[in-house]
Amino acid sequence: MSSVFEFNAVNRVAAGTSSAKASRRNGNIPAVVYGGNGEPELIELNHNEVVKSLVNEAVYSHILQLNIGGKVENAILKDMQRHPAKTQILHMDFMRVVMGEKLKINVPLHFVNEELSPGVKEGGVVMHSMIDIEIECLPRNIPEYIEVDLTGLEIGDSIHMSQLALVDGLEIVALTHGEDHDLPVVQVMKSRAGSDDAAADDGEATEEGVAGE
Repeated sequence: MSSVFEFNAVNRVAAGTSSAKASRRNGNIPAVVYGGNGEPELIELNHNEVVKSLVNEAVYSHILQLNIGGKVENAILKDMQRHPAKTQILHMDFMRVVMGEKLKINVPLHFVNEELSPGVKEGGVVMHSMIDIEIECLPRNIPEYIEVDLTGLEIGDSIHMSQLALVDGLEIVALTHGEDHDLPVVQVMKSRAGSDDAAADDGEATEEGVAGE
């Protein structure tokens, strides 16, 4: 997969909390690049430019180009720390990509055909247990997303990780740890409102029966 996102960065000289705070005061995001064939490298990126790029979901599952003072490196966004109360990114982790080596990356899940689910038509509610999933593959095989088709799901049905339709070359990391890690991705559950209505109907029927006696 070709890189479509470019992030401009500069090197940070010092590590530590005080250096990171200074970076944020200047409108930047402290970050680190690691892995591949190089040593960990401290960098900082412009906060506003990064926020604009992150609007596109594909950033999280694409190979990115990091332009660090004129030197370009391929990397993926591995982790990001956000402020708990503000719309501020506090720190970012990037992992270098070696094109011939497999890597692990979280890919978004796209849920489709909810309107075709018999369970939804009967008033059921779709419960998403996951919004992304960690896969292992070669960089050229990273998908933008993995589609989860809800067609045919009845109330009480679920789709597990092992049931996801994957193209060749992709492997779900959790499943490499055994069948007990095959967790549900999505379920169609009976809605609470439907249960309450049914209980109310039963109550009315009972009262009518007593009155009839």
